Amino acid sequence: MRQTAEGVPGGKNVTVEFEDGIAWVRLNRPEKRNAMSLELAIEMNEVMDALELDDRCGVFVLTGEGDAFSAGMDLKGFFRETDGMTDLHRKRAYRENRDWQWRRLMMYGKPTIAMVNGWCFGGAFTPLICCDLAISSDDATYGLSEVNWGIIPGGVVPKAVQTLVNDRQALYYMMTGETFKGQKAKELGLVNESVPADKLMERTREVAKVLLEKNPLVLRNTKLSYRYIQEMNWEQAGEYLMAKGDQTTFMDPEKGRHEGIKQFLEDKTYKPGLGAYSRD
Repeated sequence: MRQTAEGVPGGKNVTVEFEDGIAWVRLNRPEKRNAMSLELAIEMNEVMDALELDDRCGVFVLTGEGDAFSAGMDLKGFFRETDGMTDLHRKRAYRENRDWQWRRLMMYGKPTIAMVNGWCFGGAFTPLICCDLAISSDDATYGLSEVNWGIIPGGVVPKAVQTLVNDRQALYYMMTGETFKGQKAKELGLVNESVPADKLMERTREVAKVLLEKNPLVLRNTKLSYRYIQEMNWEQAGEYLMAKGDQTTFMDPEKGRHEGIKQFLEDKTYKPGLGAYSRD
């Protein structure tokens, strides 16, 4: 059942719609192919702040209005907008952009899915990659075309791409500016799946519903622990994960570890690998 996003910021550059635990968050500048402006960044940070504590949002789906996910950074609405600013104002503007695109999105308190419904260029690769999961339309068009403008890929786009794509492939697309489609994005590891356009929302909804079945605290800590150990060696990761596991068990209001083991060993009602334990 869909609901309007009453009480949620945004509504201009970013829109939100709720549907049975899913928050459909849309970049809403279709006339600009959802190019990301400073105003959009400010609005998105406000939206993300609100949704993180909103019980109507169990899964955060990021997509774009119209025929684009996002064409990247708005050359006029972001770069020209910040060129004339003082140093402190410019730094603040860049912080607003970085906060939602990667700092906050990577460690967000709710599971996130990027639903790539069309054009995905340049700066749009950062939020795409920083979402936990990604589903693409087969006919979506991807491109790292900055080299054609006489500039290097900016922001943290190369760093983001480097986390998922091997060096040969990453450099090929950054150095040639060549575009590619959804199935190639899957092959490169940028998205989990690529499906026909008319199945995109349906498939994204299916994945979101699987996540909604899980214990929210355990799901969140699974994601966060994976993110943090990427910068650790094996010994550090082992110690951290043991401590994080103990913390999760202690903090879990559902007592999921106890329930899962009980339903498997005593009740004989739970079979691992065939879905989540019963949370009723």
